Amino acid sequence: MNELFSIEEIEQFVSNHHLAFLYISKTNCGVCHALLPKVKKVMAEFPKIHMAFVNADDVPNIAGHLSIFTAPVLILYVDGKEVLREARFVHVEQFKEKVKKIYFLAEQS
Repeated sequence: MNELFSIEEIEQFVSNHHLAFLYISKTNCGVCHALLPKVKKVMAEFPKIHMAFVNADDVPNIAGHLSIFTAPVLILYVDGKEVLREARFVHVEQFKEKVKKIYFLAEQS
């Protein structure tokens, strides 16, 4: 999984991939660290989605840039447009179903 360290890297990553997924975390966030392996497992089922990790502590201006108020935040983009955002307490099975629908629709276009 790519790790991104600036707003420019994030924008470039999103614009360079048809399906782009950001996992935004913080260093001392227990929920973030517990959720990450579960999200990786879900995303492994969708091989055409490119995943990147952002530590909000390393990119302090990300909060204002992406309107992030908590961590973790999971954002899925299709052709540079945000189509799914989940934050803090994520129900993994519901998240998986939402991604599955978006993935199927994106593959049809």
